Amino acid sequence: MDNNLVERDLKTIWHPYTQMKLNKELIPIIKGEREFLIRENGDRIIDAISSWWVNIHGHANPIIAKAIADQAKELEQVIFAGFTHEPAVRLAEALLDILPSSHSKIFYSDNGSTAVEVAIKLALQYFKNDNKPKNKLLAIEGAYHGDTFGAMSVSARGAFNEAFHHHLFDVDYLPFPEEGKEELCYEALRKSLREGSIAGFIYEPLVQGAAGMRMYKPEVLEKMLEICQEFEVITIADEVMTGFGRTGKNFASEYVSRFEPDIICMSKGITGGFMPLGTTSCKEFIYERFYSDDKSKTFYHGHSFTANSLSCAASIASISILKDSKTQQYLKDIAQFHETFKPDLQNFDFVQNVKSTGTILSFEFVPDASATSYFNKNRNEIYEFFMQRNILIRPLGNVIYLIPPYCISGESLKTIKSAILEFLNGRKAKLD
Repeated sequence: MDNNLVERDLKTIWHPYTQMKLNKELIPIIKGEREFLIRENGDRIIDAISSWWVNIHGHANPIIAKAIADQAKELEQVIFAGFTHEPAVRLAEALLDILPSSHSKIFYSDNGSTAVEVAIKLALQYFKNDNKPKNKLLAIEGAYHGDTFGAMSVSARGAFNEAFHHHLFDVDYLPFPEEGKEELCYEALRKSLREGSIAGFIYEPLVQGAAGMRMYKPEVLEKMLEICQEFEVITIADEVMTGFGRTGKNFASEYVSRFEPDIICMSKGITGGFMPLGTTSCKEFIYERFYSDDKSKTFYHGHSFTANSLSCAASIASISILKDSKTQQYLKDIAQFHETFKPDLQNFDFVQNVKSTGTILSFEFVPDASATSYFNKNRNEIYEFFMQRNILIRPLGNVIYLIPPYCISGESLKTIKSAILEFLNGRKAKLD
């Protein structure tokens, strides 16, 4: 590989979520294998965050790679307005097989943000098609639903979207249902819904990812959905991060037994990290509100690469791997590892909010009051500490989290644990 790859990159590429003037130390990767990212010098980096949470089955999975290669020899892409193809139909069938039983239709898009955009527009147009004056949305404080304008609008206002605040539409926000303060959330929910203008309630089920892996209990979500049902509000589960086994079940929504969301947004792990794809599923009653002789009730939304056959092929393979008994055991093993690791973390006075749900473990590193900002100096120090040990951990401010590929070995998990304890013990020595 060209030794000047980083120099060439910096001349031509603008990286995401990066202040390019301050971040010029890029790491070239030449290969991926299971939980490892392999550098030019042969060093193997443990990808403890599944490369932004997408590589659920690890890197370069041969089953998914073969599925894409085989499909590429048959059909790569076809316009999806007026046409269809086998991979799209097979994937829709496979998704509906693992989604809540009340869901009956799949709408394809490109990524998590667009899956959310579809859901938002469905909820708003649902009531428009019925001539009902419901035109507002409800979300939870701290939410992150994507970077397109609709998705930003239902996300928390903050530094990442500050430049666009005056362009975003108004949204009602509920206080995050912290343990012991759930009633405040229920009261705010009832107050918003009584006004009669709320069309849809969008939420990240059980885990708010980008907000710092904030977690809440299934019974809290169940109560919120029960209240929404009383007021005829479309409920939208953003399962972009939590879907496809992340919380231990196919979808986090499955932890709620009495109520199923009306719409579910999916992406990230859907293709095992190989290809971009977004999907939005819904119940039949929503589809029926658009099914009409009146063309004005059509859902006028689409993407050039809607239902791309290569992405669909990757996703079909990924779902088959997810359903395999070996993968299901992986999920249990990771969850058990997290549970046994938590007491070790709780021994440190400056470690707070140690929580886990399925394959997700998180905790806050708070050595001082200044550590709680997303932009605090500890964030870069934490990142660099682990990269020096060939472990990719990308903190959310002061929140350190693990969200590894399901195929990660016990040896790699032990390596990560040892490095985290080394880091915490080092900080403890400095503070003492």
